Amino acid sequence: MPNTLILQASSRSNGHSATIARMAQEYLDAGLVDLRPLEINPYSYDHAHTGDDFLPLMRRVLEYETIIFVTPVYWYAMSGILKNFFDRITDCLKIEKAMGRRLRGMGMAAIACGSEEMETEGFFVPFRLSAEYLGMRYLGDVHTWMDSGEVDLKVEERLRLFSENLLSNG
Repeated sequence: MPNTLILQASSRSNGHSATIARMAQEYLDAGLVDLRPLEINPYSYDHAHTGDDFLPLMRRVLEYETIIFVTPVYWYAMSGILKNFFDRITDCLKIEKAMGRRLRGMGMAAIACGSEEMETEGFFVPFRLSAEYLGMRYLGDVHTWMDSGEVDLKVEERLRLFSENLLSNG
């Protein structure tokens, strides 16, 4: 999917989620950013963290038409790294309003990578509702899993179909 950026949000840069992110990158011909080495501090009501990597990353994100979040399933939810990113979008609504307005109309999708085939009920709700709140187009989501070093053929097929759907409808 041209003009797409994947944000990989795992505590491991070379873990299972990273494997899935790289597969999606190939299917979609997308850019890829690993959030782990970046300094993205938690949201602060007094905006004390504006000197970290969040705002420069958002400037880069806004160069794309679509953003895809890839996150492991940690305690039935997105990773803490990604939660910090989502919380910090508030900076784009409070102190960098022009940046926040540029999110309107962008596409958003999400990919989860768990350790088992069963999807956590409601896992993707925060993604969908955040997209709606920000005026973004929610393009869908897919649950993947890895319990070994190999990608299951069912996962590969799910990810391929998800990517094809994004390419044709995104």
